[in-house]
Amino acid sequence: MKIAIPTANGVLCNHFGHCEIFTIFEVDEKNKTILKKEDITPPPHEPGKLPPWLASHGVNVILAEGMGKRALDLFDEKGIKVIVGVSGDKPEELVKKYMKKTLVGGQNVCDH
Repeated sequence: MKIAIPTANGVLCNHFGHCEIFTIFEVDEKNKTILKKEDITPPPHEPGKLPPWLASHGVNVILAEGMGKRALDLFDEKGIKVIVGVSGDKPEELVKKYMKKTLVGGQNVCDH
């Protein structure tokens, strides 16, 4: 499984579509371990561009603070699960919490 997190300066970025980097983790679901971590620079922000781009990188799950309705719908069409309302920890900690099923999503902070 691959989990993507929008990041800036090594921490969760609060604006999904305008993040500097996507940190993508390849994880072993059975053993709940991180196998690989990769930072990838996204293409310039353009509505509808990130869902197919992240899908092309094999992403299955996105952990984000907020995301627009259209993006949520496009990710759903691609079969990519999105958890919004995530906050706080460094990306590695968010992934570990997700795998342990202790990650708590919350209110989508995006208003568009």
